[in-house]
Amino acid sequence: MTTTNRNEGIDMKLDLLECVIEDQMAVVSLNRPPYNPLNWKLFGELSQLMDELEADREVKAVIITGKGDRAFAAGADIRDMMGLKTMDILANNEKCRATFEKMERLSKPIIAAVNGLALGGGAELTLACDLRICSETAKFGFPEINLGIIPGAGGTQRLQRVIGQTAAKELLYFGEMIAAERAYEIGLVNKVVPLEELLDHAKKWAEKLSEKPIMAMRMMKMSVNTGAKVDLDSALDLELACFGNAYATADREEGMQAFVEKRKPHFQGV
Repeated sequence: MTTTNRNEGIDMKLDLLECVIEDQMAVVSLNRPPYNPLNWKLFGELSQLMDELEADREVKAVIITGKGDRAFAAGADIRDMMGLKTMDILANNEKCRATFEKMERLSKPIIAAVNGLALGGGAELTLACDLRICSETAKFGFPEINLGIIPGAGGTQRLQRVIGQTAAKELLYFGEMIAAERAYEIGLVNKVVPLEELLDHAKKWAEKLSEKPIMAMRMMKMSVNTGAKVDLDSALDLELACFGNAYATADREEGMQAFVEKRKPHFQGV
């Protein structure tokens, strides 16, 4: 697999992120080690980067991870928050929310490769991804209650949709960290692997996803993510429309023909 650093190829300057394009996947790293704290500038870069990756036809899947081996993202930079007035912090949280919603709307699947602590906003960031693989050393938590606040970028809502309300309330109310195995048990992560194998596993998943038909993947993500936010009848209508869009493609014809001929399909993205 050839590796090309595309930081210079995308139409923006990255200070707090790194983006490397490897064949048909983009590996995005939060670049504020050792704890990769989140701030408003980082969210601004991440938001703009999502636009760039959406427009990049070469990219079929995205991986988000943290630099170093201690943290994916250990939450928001509290020093940045302390002096802000309520209206200012609400405005900044709107930027976080918009960034996460942009990730959910991205037509390409996003994998969180959680290499260490994922706390507060860092845990919320993983919830905006489609899939989550974590290292055996990873820990997750929503410590906001211990700071006199609550999650403000989707944590109270996305968490309960992923793991259920009962387990979500336990994490949110107590504000305590849980280890990787517990995160797997409650369905917060899809897989737990040794730290040294984390990125390889994430890349293998991204490579498999990159081979899937583009329109079907786009429609699948839209149907799941948008359908979860509306009533069942509306979600079923959406699913049917997305099914129709996928069915109308040449890739659907190729997929079915390959199935009948008992061969691997060769999708062209059309």
